[in-house]
Amino acid sequence: MKLSVIVPTWNEAANIEACVSSALQCGAAEVIVSDGGSQDESITIVDAMNEPRVRWLRSPSGRGVQLRAAAEQATGDLLLFLHADNRLPVDALEQIRIADWPEWGGFRQRIEAGGIRYRLLEWGNAWRARVRSNVFGDQAIFVHHELYERVGGFAAVGLMEDVMLSAELRKQTPATLLAGPVAVDPRRWQQRGVIRQTLLNWRIQRAFARGAAPDELRRIYDA
Repeated sequence: MKLSVIVPTWNEAANIEACVSSALQCGAAEVIVSDGGSQDESITIVDAMNEPRVRWLRSPSGRGVQLRAAAEQATGDLLLFLHADNRLPVDALEQIRIADWPEWGGFRQRIEAGGIRYRLLEWGNAWRARVRSNVFGDQAIFVHHELYERVGGFAAVGLMEDVMLSAELRKQTPATLLAGPVAVDPRRWQQRGVIRQTLLNWRIQRAFARGAAPDELRRIYDA
């Protein structure tokens, strides 16, 4: 089964090479970098990799917009959406194969920081994906291309695109959580603090469940 890995970027020069390399090492047939207008060297670094399996495109900014744009160009039977500050395990594709090509799902995480708070975050995120079939983007969502198109794909929004896609996919079948782990950069928790960031995430999810617009929530998240 041919795997397409899609990576949205915006000023990810510090991370993009390791991210793309991890996708190639696990056996991706193609990697599509969808750039939302980076002002740094992100795309220069991608070009310098000189890898025929890797290509990039320009997209209006907004993660859902960028993911949707790249998915429209993907040719793989299986799509995997990987945040630019994450890295796949070398056996990611093999894990999917051993699990008999589940319709969709994600991976357990390894947040690259020490401390019990991060281990609790990993546990909670795995529980949410396994029990509620609510898989977040930093768990490297994978989905059969046909199923992705059947549910309408990512919404062209700036935030909550992963929650919205999970909601549509679990109407079809529960998510499969694989062992991974996906390596996750801890920067967003370190910048705000683990508790503050977690509370912000909960606040945004509650507001979304009550009908708040994704782009409105994006402004709150970026504040």
